[in-house]
Amino acid sequence: MYTVVAVKNLLVQSGASWVLWLLFALSAGSIAIAIERWLYFRSKDDDVRALAAELDAHLSNGSVAAALDALRPMRSVGAIVARAGLRLAQRGSAAADKGMQSAMAAERKALEARLAYLGTLGNNAPFVGLFGTVIGVILAFEQLGQATGAAGGGAASQVASAAVMAAIAEALVATAVGIGVALPAVAAYNYLQRRIAAMLDDAETLSNLVLAYLATGEAAYPSSRVEPARAAHGGASIDKPMNGEASRPEAA
Repeated sequence: MYTVVAVKNLLVQSGASWVLWLLFALSAGSIAIAIERWLYFRSKDDDVRALAAELDAHLSNGSVAAALDALRPMRSVGAIVARAGLRLAQRGSAAADKGMQSAMAAERKALEARLAYLGTLGNNAPFVGLFGTVIGVILAFEQLGQATGAAGGGAASQVASAAVMAAIAEALVATAVGIGVALPAVAAYNYLQRRIAAMLDDAETLSNLVLAYLATGEAAYPSSRVEPARAAHGGASIDKPMNGEASRPEAA
């Protein structure tokens, strides 16, 4: 019982105004994050159709270096992912695929930075406002109890009741502010998540294009790395292919 009274006195003394200031501060933070993320995403945006056409033109001619030079000044997610794969093109399509997956994971992490704040604020701001309303209602009933004890007549009790109703109406403002803070945060979070999904889809399109050309090149020109070995008799050298083909002796 003493704990409940102590908590009630603490809430009555603190009031509900600090909850409103907290909501305003959280709202300012969400607006700043939304603007920063929008500007960051704008710098990562690019025309994927034009980029895919340019890559197709270079890779169809077998010019990986020209494709890398075309992608080097671009900052879009698709360009970064495709560039990571082309840098590993000489190691084969499997290495290029792993490189592009790694680059895409790093870009996803950079794109999703600070978005958890918006999602958390959108889910919990109404509850913060409701907490302020509860504090305001507790304060109003505390005032009602004090006014009822001090009131001597019916007119005084009516005045006290009217004052309490006004205090409750003011307390409900905290809930309204909490909902008002949550709605823009949720809208910004959903919009930015859709932008992330669109940019990652564009990156996936370019990575599939790069892998298609690398896989086709490997099928048309299989690797034929050989290790020369000198025969111990007859003065002949034998080439031992790494791919398991039959060895062919060469005349001395």
